[in-house]
Amino acid sequence: MKKSIGVLGAGTWGMALARMLSNSGNDVTVWSALDREIEEFSATRRHPNLPGMVIPDRIVFTKDVEKVCNGKDVLLFAVPSVFVRATAKKAAPYISDGQIIVDVAKGIEADTLFTMTQIIEDELKNSSVKLVALSGPTHAEEVAKDLPTTIVSACEDLEAAQQVQRIFSNTCMRVYTNNDVLGVELCGALKNVIALASGIATGMGYGDNTKAALITRGMAEVSRLGVAMGCREQTFGGLAGIGDLIVTATSQHSRNNRCGMLLGQGVSPEDAVKQVGMVVEGLNALPAAMRLKEKYRVEMPIVEAVDALVNKGVTPEETVRSLMDRQQTHEMPYVAIDDNYKD
Repeated sequence: MKKSIGVLGAGTWGMALARMLSNSGNDVTVWSALDREIEEFSATRRHPNLPGMVIPDRIVFTKDVEKVCNGKDVLLFAVPSVFVRATAKKAAPYISDGQIIVDVAKGIEADTLFTMTQIIEDELKNSSVKLVALSGPTHAEEVAKDLPTTIVSACEDLEAAQQVQRIFSNTCMRVYTNNDVLGVELCGALKNVIALASGIATGMGYGDNTKAALITRGMAEVSRLGVAMGCREQTFGGLAGIGDLIVTATSQHSRNNRCGMLLGQGVSPEDAVKQVGMVVEGLNALPAAMRLKEKYRVEMPIVEAVDALVNKGVTPEETVRSLMDRQQTHEMPYVAIDDNYKD
């Protein structure tokens, strides 16, 4: 059944999803806080960071936040994480009771330690809305080309998660459901920090062995924190966890990976962000990651190493040395082996 969908944010991910939802037969309206984006995309039907993608004529663009919100079956938050609170505040007066709010931004607010859906909930103060986190290994550049992609619709209300599953599913997008919302959102935010580490290693000239180690041990850190926060361990081994980390830590499309490569080559964080030319969410997530690590007393050496390089002036070489010289330990909690056990 055709749905009326409002998209808050005209970045690459917002526009790739807007196109996909429009091509599935839905009525889609897109809003941006930047007037020039609305004017350019409406006139050219092109997005500069999604070459080759044509924006369907059916998609309506607006500068009016009331218009993008009012009467919509689904409202999609697709702004960078640092703008989610301000956008939710703008949208709040026009949100309808029972409306489905879908967030695709990935991050954790540094001062409150709120996830994105928690920020939206805090601003809307409307208990009747249904908040869903949509997260997974999904580069906008590939979704814009209709390449097969999978994603997770996370909500404690299974019916709401399944509604979003049905709306976003098509021949190119397969959607799974999960009720571990915090776990899914934690994965989406912190995998960006691990992807920075992977990019740093590449920038320093290290190979696949190093990258595999960082991905594996990095997800162990994220999982360890998640379990301490009450999340389900299985979430971290799924699409929103290891799946999203693999694509973010290895892909040419990944801003975090590219930024990390520049950092590994000795470029300053400020200049690295300028060269990437878009928001680098891993840098935004670092302060919250460090606070959560301390709050829950969880060991996260890779996250600490990235923070030391980005915020404390430690060189890439010193960062690697600190990781390699750590005290030797078991890969997993030690379990005694029964001598009588036979495989």
